[in-house]
Amino acid sequence: MNYNTGYSKLIIPEYGRNVQKLIEHARTIESTEYRQAFVEKIVNLIVQMHPQTRNIEDYRNKVWSHVFMIADYELNVDAPCEIINYKVEKKRPETVPYPQSKHRHRHYGRNVHNMIAKAIEMEDPEKKKAFTEIIGSYMKMAYKTWNRENVSDDIIRVDLTNMSEGKLELHEDAVLDGIFPSSSNNDRNDRNSNYKRRNSGSRSGQNNKGSNGRYKGKGNYNNKRKKR
Repeated sequence: MNYNTGYSKLIIPEYGRNVQKLIEHARTIESTEYRQAFVEKIVNLIVQMHPQTRNIEDYRNKVWSHVFMIADYELNVDAPCEIINYKVEKKRPETVPYPQSKHRHRHYGRNVHNMIAKAIEMEDPEKKKAFTEIIGSYMKMAYKTWNRENVSDDIIRVDLTNMSEGKLELHEDAVLDGIFPSSSNNDRNDRNSNYKRRNSGSRSGQNNKGSNGRYKGKGNYNNKRKKR
């Protein structure tokens, strides 16, 4: 008994094994004219096997591409359309190595390290000083973004000196606030308090409802009717 597991893998299972055998046989034909006519008959056979696709635009060209794919692109015939070698087009790209960072102050981000390296190479002392202040302001904004507590300028000054290996220094009169806007703790607290007020208002409204879904009021209409 011959089982399918003993045969080669089907490239396009929708066409069946017989079509694949015909294409494999076409590769072994030595006559160029006979091979061309044989492959054209295979294309017509595939089109007849799927009559519902006759109205699809460029379906025959798609079948020609599939025939070359099944033949592993080693079929020496003339196709009426351009055949794209998917073995080359879909070649898996090389793995891009993930950048490894050995910096201690990772919470500031890689851009800060790149800015520090650029500032160290500056020759103009005034531009270097101004750019260093910008870096310090950006570091303070990044620190506030990922840490809830406030940060002093002294911490930023020490971190910048350590990250630049002593090549950059922030002066004591450097202004680090106002260059990069950031959300402060007060803004967060205001948003949290507004959120709590909205939720407490919705919960209080639900508590005023009775078991039947009606609001509880000071006077009850049913009790008044009983008294009368």
